[in-house]
Amino acid sequence: MDKQNVKKALDELKQFPKKKFVQSYDLVINLKNLVTKQDAVDAFVTLPHSKGKKIKVAAFVDQQLASQAEQFCDLVIRETEFQKYDRKKMKSLAQEYDYFIAQATLMPKVAAAFGKVLGTKGKMPNPKLGCVVPPTASLEPLVKKLNSTTRVQSRKGMALQCMIGKESQPEEEIIANVMAVYQTVLKAVPNETQNIKNVALKLSMSKPVKVL
Repeated sequence: MDKQNVKKALDELKQFPKKKFVQSYDLVINLKNLVTKQDAVDAFVTLPHSKGKKIKVAAFVDQQLASQAEQFCDLVIRETEFQKYDRKKMKSLAQEYDYFIAQATLMPKVAAAFGKVLGTKGKMPNPKLGCVVPPTASLEPLVKKLNSTTRVQSRKGMALQCMIGKESQPEEEIIANVMAVYQTVLKAVPNETQNIKNVALKLSMSKPVKVL
């Protein structure tokens, strides 16, 4: 797959009737020749450009990171507030916030208090993404990185789908984001292109348009 494939699909999507709101672009990659339980794809992709949508970040911190978290994150949860969250409130948290950051020294307590709910939603602070941080961490670059990060998962079946931008963004940005996700998926599956059945792009309210 190359950039021309993506551009052709974008040109076709632009022919669809316009909506009264700015739609998102979703990339859909269907896999083949895989045992999903054995070869599950779960990768974070730091995109070269924004997705066109600000993400919401919650942080589990104590006084060492509290002032930074208040400046750069959307919600700060201190250790003394953990007991305020029952199962219902935790589910609301998982639904409202895209990513969770945790101070490393608090991580065992975060896991004990929130793990059963956030873990099943795939929202626990993820060390692979840099979301478990030392008390001396700088949160601004991490939050900036999270704003251009998307996650591709094959949790159900053989289809991967993720948002890669908005139709208001320049075409070159969408193309670059698509290629970044595609290259990451190729590295995440055992046999690269042999595991890719097809690739499509779609808008929020459109049918998919084939890319590959």
